[in-house]
Amino acid sequence: MKYIYLSILSLVAAYIIVLIFIYIYQRNLLYHPAENNYLDNKIEFNYEQVWIETDENIKLKSWLIKKDLDKYKTLIFFHGNAGNLLNRVHKLNKLNKLDINILIISWRGFSGNSGKPTEKNLYHDAKLCIKWLNDLGVTNNKIILYGESLGTGVAVELGHKNDFNSIILESPFTSIEKAAKIYYPYLPINLLLKDRYNSIEKINKITKPILIMHGMKDDVVPYQMGVELFKKANLPKYSYFSKEDDHMMDFNDELLDKIRSFISKH
Repeated sequence: MKYIYLSILSLVAAYIIVLIFIYIYQRNLLYHPAENNYLDNKIEFNYEQVWIETDENIKLKSWLIKKDLDKYKTLIFFHGNAGNLLNRVHKLNKLNKLDINILIISWRGFSGNSGKPTEKNLYHDAKLCIKWLNDLGVTNNKIILYGESLGTGVAVELGHKNDFNSIILESPFTSIEKAAKIYYPYLPINLLLKDRYNSIEKINKITKPILIMHGMKDDVVPYQMGVELFKKANLPKYSYFSKEDDHMMDFNDELLDKIRSFISKH
């Protein structure tokens, strides 16, 4: 009996240690700035490297691919939770074929930027990015918000509070809580979570056109999360659900045509 009691006590103690570890280090599990992949792509576009400064004197490394700020809409690319700007070159090469300007920013803590990424901080970085474009004369009705993976949570946050031209979500999740429960079903995620990015509760407040893209073979964020968001989104809404794509979608001609058509309509 004593042995059973000690075994149960040890298990409880181990579980508590796991909870403490997850609570303290959860942002290390969510944000991966050091991850480095998709580097075998040559830059096929002209860009200006710009720095968007925060209130805390943090300079956010960004690229501006400018064709004509007055003539064309400007797409702001909010990248995901891993890697740096160079890891998005393969996508930017394709997006550059469209009649748009592109601004891609790197979050604080990414691409050599100082600071720490958190939900609150990423929202703040994105708002400063909008202001930076506004100061160049680009009005919100000419701004397209593009979110990739974690960046979809930022795009939805801004999009449900402001009127932009439109929103594009690539491999989106419903909320960090629901996504985390897939990986850690044995943990009380709701009690531990610091950054929530609760897109499913915000998306029906977006009144502007939205395009949701998701690969059915996504093994990072379940494809059904994209479907769930699409069902809850308001009209006008469009989808591109690919049977062959995984989490990092293949920017083939079919996907690019879908984006081109969406942008031209709105």
